[in-house]
Amino acid sequence: MKIGVYDLQTANLNADRPGRDSDPFFSQLEKALGQPLVHCQPEELAGCDLPLVFIGGGGSEGFFLQQLPKLEGPIFLLTTGGNNSLAASLEILSYLQRHGRSGEILHGSCEKVAARILLLARVFGARRSLRGAKLGSVGAPSDWLIASGVNPQSVKQVSGLELVDISMEEFMREIDRHEYTPNAFTEEALAKKYSPEDTEKSLWIYGALKRLCEKYGLLGVTVRCFDLLPTVKGTSCLALAILNAEGIYAGCEGDMTSLISMAVMGQLTGKPVFMCNPSRLDAEESEIVLAHCTLPMQMPQSYTFTTHFESGLGVALDGQIAPGPCTVFKCAGDFSRHFAAAGTIVENLQDPTLCRTQIRVRLPGGVDYFTREPIGNHHLVCLGDETEAIEEFFRW
Repeated sequence: MKIGVYDLQTANLNADRPGRDSDPFFSQLEKALGQPLVHCQPEELAGCDLPLVFIGGGGSEGFFLQQLPKLEGPIFLLTTGGNNSLAASLEILSYLQRHGRSGEILHGSCEKVAARILLLARVFGARRSLRGAKLGSVGAPSDWLIASGVNPQSVKQVSGLELVDISMEEFMREIDRHEYTPNAFTEEALAKKYSPEDTEKSLWIYGALKRLCEKYGLLGVTVRCFDLLPTVKGTSCLALAILNAEGIYAGCEGDMTSLISMAVMGQLTGKPVFMCNPSRLDAEESEIVLAHCTLPMQMPQSYTFTTHFESGLGVALDGQIAPGPCTVFKCAGDFSRHFAAAGTIVENLQDPTLCRTQIRVRLPGGVDYFTREPIGNHHLVCLGDETEAIEEFFRW
């Protein structure tokens, strides 16, 4: 990640020439960050994952106002404990807030400031990666997803994401080519020696989706997968599992709201994301059972192949995900609201009445959200507690 900093000069006559006193501060901060800071002019900060303005000392407020028109977005003021640096930053931040601009003062020990910078860099790096990225929908949302539609114009205006519609007819033509490019994940699938005919058909579906992603330059794709049941006599479960393992966000049932959420969570955390159905709630124990027939191939500790739950067709994944901390997440397609909760995967289940991969998750904050104000059906899970990064993403 590229962290840029503009060294703002100071008018404090008792300070050495601008920049000299700050050198030890920057060297200590870079050591805590584990990477160098990129010193930039104000107009160059927009090209950084996180832009910082170093307030060298008192009297810099007027110089800041001169540069303000060149500064975009939230402004993060990097300060020291000397030379009235903090005092000047308080004045600057107050001015920004009075004029409708957002910002924050970064102050404290180098370790504390570095941790905050790295978190913010993740957040703003994810924002930059989503701006201009494309998410594809192969076919319309499944008929039962009555609350999961999105407005492409609103999505683009808020996040910069571009939504691309791809017809089922084009998808079917690609499947009929019966082609895919072998890789480590397809070889891993074939090595399972599970129903060779169904596995090969699933890999044709994978090849079709992969070519569409390449053709349209997609960061992610969702597919109206149940339409494959009467025509292809197969499912997209394995195809989506491979795409997710390759770093292409891939979701079920044409659910674009969930695909947007997958992209946000994935770009923020760099971790595989499991798109799943809330299947059972226990309010007394603050637990929820989440299940689906596909998940990123590299996410579980182990997995076996079986059929798709609803149809008994195709190749689905029954994964065993490591117990431990996790995050459950969902956001509205227009980013107007979101849900993020830290939880613990307590166990994997083998319930024949649910989709194939099943996890029981304990949510200390309770499960009332799901019964009172859910954001649609599907929700997203990644390993580890990533709620802080998610909340920061939506804060800014």
